[in-house]
Amino acid sequence: MNRPRCADAVRRIALSEGWQVAAAPPGTTPGQIDGLDWLAASVPSTAAAALRAAQRWDWNQTRRFDDEDFWWRLRFVAPTGAGVLGFDGLATLAEVWLDGEKILASDNMFVGHEVPVEFEREHELVIRCRALTPELAIKRPRPRWRVPMLEQQQLRWIRTTLLGRTPGWSPPCPPVGPWRPVWIEYRALHVGAVDVDATLSATHDLGEVAMAATLDARIVRAVLLVERDGERHEAPLTLREGRWRGNVGIANPALWWPHTHGEPALYAVAIAAATGDRELRIELGRTGFRRIELDRGSGADFRLRVNGVPVFCRGACWTPLDIVALGATPDAYRAAVAQAREAGMNMLRVGGTMVYEDDAFHDALDECGILLWQDFMFANMDYPDDEDFIAAVRAEADQQLARWRARPSLAVLCGNSEVGQQAAMSGAPRERWSPALFHDVLAARAQALGVPYVPSSTCGGAFPHAANAGPASYYGVGAYLRPLEDARRAEVRFASECLAFANIPFDAGLPGGAALRVHHAAWKARSPRDLGAGWDFDDVRDHYVRRLFGVDPNELRVSDHERYLAFGRTTSGEVMAQTFAEWRRARSSTGGALVWFLRDLWPGAGWGVVDAHGTPKPCWYALRRALAPVAVAISDEGVNGLAVHVFNEAPAPLDARVELDLYRGGDISAGRGATDVRVSAHGTIELAATDLFDGFLDLSWAYRFGPPLADVIHARLRVAGASVAETFWFPAGQLLPRAFDVGLSATAQSTAQSPDRYLLVVATRSFAQSVMIEARGFVAEDNGFHLAPGQSRTVALSATAPSRPGRFAGTVTALNAKRSIRFQSA
Repeated sequence: MNRPRCADAVRRIALSEGWQVAAAPPGTTPGQIDGLDWLAASVPSTAAAALRAAQRWDWNQTRRFDDEDFWWRLRFVAPTGAGVLGFDGLATLAEVWLDGEKILASDNMFVGHEVPVEFEREHELVIRCRALTPELAIKRPRPRWRVPMLEQQQLRWIRTTLLGRTPGWSPPCPPVGPWRPVWIEYRALHVGAVDVDATLSATHDLGEVAMAATLDARIVRAVLLVERDGERHEAPLTLREGRWRGNVGIANPALWWPHTHGEPALYAVAIAAATGDRELRIELGRTGFRRIELDRGSGADFRLRVNGVPVFCRGACWTPLDIVALGATPDAYRAAVAQAREAGMNMLRVGGTMVYEDDAFHDALDECGILLWQDFMFANMDYPDDEDFIAAVRAEADQQLARWRARPSLAVLCGNSEVGQQAAMSGAPRERWSPALFHDVLAARAQALGVPYVPSSTCGGAFPHAANAGPASYYGVGAYLRPLEDARRAEVRFASECLAFANIPFDAGLPGGAALRVHHAAWKARSPRDLGAGWDFDDVRDHYVRRLFGVDPNELRVSDHERYLAFGRTTSGEVMAQTFAEWRRARSSTGGALVWFLRDLWPGAGWGVVDAHGTPKPCWYALRRALAPVAVAISDEGVNGLAVHVFNEAPAPLDARVELDLYRGGDISAGRGATDVRVSAHGTIELAATDLFDGFLDLSWAYRFGPPLADVIHARLRVAGASVAETFWFPAGQLLPRAFDVGLSATAQSTAQSPDRYLLVVATRSFAQSVMIEARGFVAEDNGFHLAPGQSRTVALSATAPSRPGRFAGTVTALNAKRSIRFQSA
């Protein structure tokens, strides 16, 4: 739930403007700071963000932020009286002075602080964030295993993020400074800790909101309120053992569902309270009624059930929207989460290498119906058994758990990212694979929230990263260059991260734009890699270009760089789509999979399926088609032929018609089959493709009795005559003969609704493979799609910035056509 808000009794003043920031050598004292080079700044922010705003730093300038002290100061006027000075997050080793008096020291960027203050109008607030490098040089016990992605192994002692400190994949801007808000509060009445729990009965016919709140001693009456769409439920709270307690029961409540399976119904929660002479309302945010259960089956399985229904969880690992400042506006969070929802994703994971996200992020998840896999901020390292360290972790965990309590989107709590896996891969003995910090300490803390807890993102099998038992980081298809069939052969249960490729964005997402070449240093500097490895994730992508299309990417990038990019942009999305289709099958053992990453940390061909500017990459569109709640897919079952899979995650049965069209030579019909199907609510069916035809057809070209019957198979799902989903299959491989012209056409027209939105009608005479639309300054609602012979599609394109002057223009290309089509508005 959100922090309690009571406008009638609590006045908050954000200390956000008027700040100054300055860098200093380590060890500088408060008496030495007046002569520093001070720059204007705002808060929340970081040193890198402040320098970026002052045009003193950018990606092209090397600066070791952990080597310097950074000072922040603010002179402000506050209303006279008793109040609280709050710091929601200081990165990382920080000291705070108010009017020359030291009032706070903090060594954990993930912990917030409140300091009582008697304000007397004019004040000076000074914050020093000490250099981390000297602290890391202090001699401490060595770790029992090394972490290859880190240059500095002693980071294990410091409660800070690994972002900016993993040179193989994160930009060189570790956060330093007040990265979360600084504020003043005046509290006419005290509102302390408020614990809210929303539970749902096993039969779903009763929802209950229970509360325990610490309130001001002057309050004589309190009522718990739960409201939704004009419906109001209330119950009195009673004072017992120093806390106001009570609960509201709701018969047959509206349920919160992941958006793929239903509506994410939310209820507003508040306290109506009264003292002897005033009434007040304490807003507590919104919650929802749902039951989250972890189905382990025989012990190896790992599948979530929401409200009793098995849910195939799919999505991506979240990254901060601004890697420099580590913050964003509520609108930006809402747009980014909505973009994940639009892609068919129903789960996001905040991994242990990141930061705990803002309440606005959690609000967006609750509203959009996106489940959350939440790691505590621990990753890969051998963390200390030190008592003081463990005590600090408990305090950190308690603060975060209080924020997440009663969040309906919270589905899984996880102790760490890949600690056991790193220990095992580093040769540590088996007893080191299960540290008590995660298996006992955090497990005990997490128990109160009533959601599944796992000690690590990789755990449960014969070794921590075994894909066939529990969650695992699955990179068989991906970094380990396994064939696509490995996604089935590995019997993946739940991929807590997977399918990492250096995904190529459209030209606007590259540093330097279309002129940048893949071998250029500016490209390679941002290609994700494992430190010390002789390869990077461009090599991984190129490996699958060779596997899918049978072309040599090294030769192609020399002779035809544009075509090299076209193959690369198509390949990663195609691999992701085929892999998810495999995992979604009715007979699959996989309960979910999360792509590593959702969004790039900086411009370039990074792991994200969305570029650093928030624009979808070609692979995002491929994922959206593959992850849609109602979808159709094809799989090759060897000598058993092709199978057609129909997915229906909606809460109502689906009556549909499955059609298969066979084509060869680009536009020659080789047959058509169709059948009517009924798919139950939240159900999946599998059909033998040959059942749609009279007689046997070697649709998979498994028997090789002559040439393939078709080189393109088009599957379409129709409901009431309208096409709702489609997919394509290439029995003889995905490299089709390239023609000069496949008959593509494109016609653009403006829309009456908005001058920044256009409709583009794309049509083709022959089959058009991986049709790409690029229009400078615009983003298409669909892209990288195939078109069957004679098919057309109307695609909306929206401006990335409002009120763009000039003519709307761009190009349409197809992977199997040499000729590109230009279009422009009338």
